Parts: sequence; C-alpha cells; structure tokens
Amino acid sequence: MATLPGFSLAARLRAGETVHSAWCGLGSPIVAEMIARDGFNTVALDAQHGLWDFAAMRDAIVAIRDGGAAPMVRIALNDFGTASRLLDVGCEGVIAPFINTAQDARAFAAVAKYPPLGERSFGPMRAMTLAGIANPKDYVAQANDNIVALAMIETRAAVENIEAIAATPGIDGLFLGPVDMSLTLSGGNTLDPNAPDVERVLDRMIKATKDAGKIAGTYCFEAAHAAAYEQRGVRFFLIGSDTAFLAAGSRAALAALKRS
Repeated sequence: MATLPGFSLAARLRAGETVHSAWCGLGSPIVAEMIARDGFNTVALDAQHGLWDFAAMRDAIVAIRDGGAAPMVRIALNDFGTASRLLDVGCEGVIAPFINTAQDARAFAAVAKYPPLGERSFGPMRAMTLAGIANPKDYVAQANDNIVALAMIETRAAVENIEAIAATPGIDGLFLGPVDMSLTLSGGNTLDPNAPDVERVLDRMIKATKDAGKIAGTYCFEAAHAAAYEQRGVRFFLIGSDTAFLAAGSRAALAALKRS
C-alpha cells in the first residue's frame, strides 16, 4: 500500500501507531494550525457541532498540513456530499456521525472511497496539488488506501449492528461517541462518558474492529483515559478541544496572577 505524498494518517494507523488528535470547533484555521504546530499528529475539525463553514475548513486543511499534522473532519449529520468535497481539497480522514446500520455505513463508504470500494466521483484537484501529484491516475490508484473513513457509534441501533458496520468494505474503523452513547443508553437521563454501559459498548466495539481488522477510536476528555483505553485496543483518540485548551490556559493565567 503506497502512501500519498504529504499524507500521514492512514500510514500511521496501518503501521499500528496510536494516533492522538485534537478537536477543533471554533471555526478558526489559525487556531487549528497552532494546535498542529504544538505536536498533535492529527487535528479534527468538528463540522457537526462546531462553527465551521466549508471555506474555513478548506483553509484549515492547508493550515493543519503546514503545521505538520493530518487534517480530519467530522461532517454534519447526513452531509455525505460535503465529505467528498473535503476529500477533494485534501482532507485525510472523515468521521461520520449516526452510522446506525450497515446500509448507513455503505452510504458513507460510497462517498469516501473510489470504486471498487465506493462510488466517489473524481475531482480532487486541490488534494492532488497538496500531495504534489500531477497524474490523476496516480491519485486514484492510492486514494482509497490513504483516506480514513470512521463510522461513529453513538446509538442503541448502532450497537445492535456494530459487527455489520465494522465489516462494511470501505469503512476503516469505528469511533465511539461516549457522551451521546451515555445519553441514549440512559434514556436522556445522564451525560456520563465513563458510565459502565458505555464501557461495555466500548469493549464490544473494540472486539468488532479487531475481528474485522479495522481501527477503534474514541473521544477522551482527559489524557489519562487515553492510556487506559490504548491498553484495551483503542488506537485513535480525540483528546480535548480548542475551547477547552483556551479555557484551561486562561484559567491557569488568572490563577497565577492571583497567586502573585
């Protein structure tokens, strides 16, 4: 499997590395670039709940690459068309929310992968430029191996179909949304990403991905949780967010001022 020039995410995961990504929702390409330059090997833009429009994501993808990291995006609900556009401008990975069935997974894979795995149409001119590829055939021949498609698992229906989703051709892994999972499992009564029921779903998801030869990922509010999850087989992590980093920095600065 060849690696596209300038692409790193899929190669890291294929090599068995653990990948840590920051979460960005503020809609600022400069902030995303700063986080990339701080050393995260992946930066994920949240287009589902964040403040991103397409133009800002297009610019952030370049900024993240310039900062030395791989750009990812969580697309908005059912926004598969934007997934293809983001890949065309150089995004290396897409997380799709609310993938509840194998049919949902196939629809997602269809826009993320070229035939024979999917039905992605051709138009990656910006991605080719960023990768330094002049021949379109070279890009197409390598794109499927270098684009990471992660299906979010966050509902009861998704858990019931988790093995079939993981086994879907073109889906590279599953990503547990622990907050939404706790919300749905509790019938809306709690937002506890560490609830026992959520932990059991994580175990089942990890097994499903191992059995299918795929990747398991999840969100961690605290870096300490990532180490424990890694021991259980999780290899892709979203850790923290631009808003959390900003809040923590401002609180620390204010606390230092009050102590002085």
